[in-house]
Amino acid sequence: MMARSNNRILIPEQRQKLDAFKTEVASSLNVNLKQGYNGDLTTREAGSIGGEMVKRMISYAEQNMR
Repeated sequence: MMARSNNRILIPEQRQKLDAFKTEVASSLNVNLKQGYNGDLTTREAGSIGGEMVKRMISYAEQNMR
């Protein structure tokens, strides 16, 4: 059985903004991202980037719901 990926951007025009956000978060965590493939990142590094992105998006949403 092959795993299916549901990681798709619902608004393709936002790809550049999402990539810029990822780069900004990685930089703030002192993780060096390259253009393109970043398979040499450790699981911890990749997870910290994704986790911080989620934290910031939730914080942004909470602030704008008030």
